[in-house]
Amino acid sequence: MGTAATPAFDTETLRRGIEGHDSATLMSLYADDARLRVVDRNTQPSHPRVLRGRDEIGELLVDVYGRDMAHKLEDCVVQGDRAAFSESCEYPDGVRVLAESMVTLRDGKIVDQTMIQAWDE
Repeated sequence: MGTAATPAFDTETLRRGIEGHDSATLMSLYADDARLRVVDRNTQPSHPRVLRGRDEIGELLVDVYGRDMAHKLEDCVVQGDRAAFSESCEYPDGVRVLAESMVTLRDGKIVDQTMIQAWDE
């Protein structure tokens, strides 16, 4: 009796979505019941912004990747049902943003993500 392999997280899809400003491609990496917590200067650790489900997460991705800025996937590490990745961004005026994410995976899809972001002020 064979054992079915668990689908792997697709890091190349992550890269294409981030660097190609393609929110639809990025949404393909999320489970329907995914949760995203965002921590930054406006939504601090005790009160993070929490988005639940593909619709809420999709709205954020459409907003972020629709902006006039360059996005680059710096690093991505996958181990079992966990992944971590770093993304750097730069607006045309030179303002930079750095986002670090830790994700939990189920069947190769993101089910939980905590993103910590900081930007130039």
